[in-house]
Amino acid sequence: MRTVLVIDDNPAVGTALDLLFGLREIRVLTAQSPEDGLQALEREQIGLVIQDMNFSADTTSGEEGVALFRAIRARHPDLPIILLTAWTHLDIAVDLAKAGAADYLAKPWDDQKLLASVENLLELSASTREVARLHDQRKRVQRELESRYDLRGLVFASEALARVVELAGHVARADVPVLITGPNGAGKEKIAEIVQANSSVKSGPFVTLNCGALPSELIEAELFGADAGAYTGASKAREGKFEAADGGTLFLDEIGNLPLAGQMKLLRVLETGRFERLGSNRERQVKVRVISATNADLPAMIRDGRFREDLYYRLNTIEIHLPPLGERSDDVLPLARKFLRELAPDGRKRLSEDAEHALVAHAWPGNVRELRNTLQRAVLLARGEDIGVADLGLPAASASVAASGGDEPDRASIEAALERAGGVLAQAASELGLSRQALYRRLDRLGIKRD
Repeated sequence: MRTVLVIDDNPAVGTALDLLFGLREIRVLTAQSPEDGLQALEREQIGLVIQDMNFSADTTSGEEGVALFRAIRARHPDLPIILLTAWTHLDIAVDLAKAGAADYLAKPWDDQKLLASVENLLELSASTREVARLHDQRKRVQRELESRYDLRGLVFASEALARVVELAGHVARADVPVLITGPNGAGKEKIAEIVQANSSVKSGPFVTLNCGALPSELIEAELFGADAGAYTGASKAREGKFEAADGGTLFLDEIGNLPLAGQMKLLRVLETGRFERLGSNRERQVKVRVISATNADLPAMIRDGRFREDLYYRLNTIEIHLPPLGERSDDVLPLARKFLRELAPDGRKRLSEDAEHALVAHAWPGNVRELRNTLQRAVLLARGEDIGVADLGLPAASASVAASGGDEPDRASIEAALERAGGVLAQAASELGLSRQALYRRLDRLGIKRD
């Protein structure tokens, strides 16, 4: 059941709020001193605190309320707190709101405003707890995967990538070809490295070849090597990738770009482990595990006659699909912070709250590669220590940030949201897609006063 803790030395306040919230099936606990309130927080699972600002007849300074607020924030930083204040404490309440208080209401309060604020904050509190629970669960899964497998420094937080890592580590020990599918820039080579690092040939070489980066006439020479004079300019014999990868792993990126002639020879090597260099009749024998990757629709290419079906099934003993970064937004900030540490190792650059909102909201069509390039640009352009939205240079950044709570709405939008929310700042902030602290900053900047 949803539970509110009311800390107020006037018992009548607790009684009134118990009656008011009972209409919404909200449980109310009361405490008449800061000490009793702090003890109740340790005993019970509280979704929201409503606290008075003054607990002594000897003083009306509000110092006790400030001390209580700070004590709750120190022990329970994510717990929303509503301040009930007399007019003499409004300045203090505003300062505490900027420091993280969810809202403040003057006594006597407006029942409807208070109910609206409490309902919104209880929902937010429940969501925050659920997010924290999922975060802790994912952390446990990540630690377990790190203890079982060599993840080659991979940073992730999403459930989707955890499943990919689990599969990669599981199939690594089986000496079978692996096909990694997914968009360009998503990190397919990193998954291939994880397979290699946890395989029976992890001590062997890990050789890579991008089949889309070479002219078709050179790919066979790259794969199988060439004797001197095998083609124009081949003045001496050269070793191919299969020979270089003997006893280890060969990673063939963009396998869909391999021409049909090369596909036929690759199929033979996969079946027999034997091949000839270009311009040579001498057969060579190797033992190589092949991992391939593609962003292409290979079944469609098979239907069009551009890819051999028998090769596809030979390569695709196990398929690992890597989702695009846009489908695993939980990975964006961990990756961004990792790149920031690499790009600014002195630790003097940090992402602002608005910049983080913008990063999470962006679709990342260029995937992880685009994210790193974006951070590199931001580190170079940011004049101070804080990296802002403008430094990111994202396309349609304002629209993305507005959707996620980082863009700055204009005065008219804020005033309209406040009016619809009946002056309840938490509700207005939620409607505008802002954090409470971000809304307070904008109110100050625009000179908007709240009664």
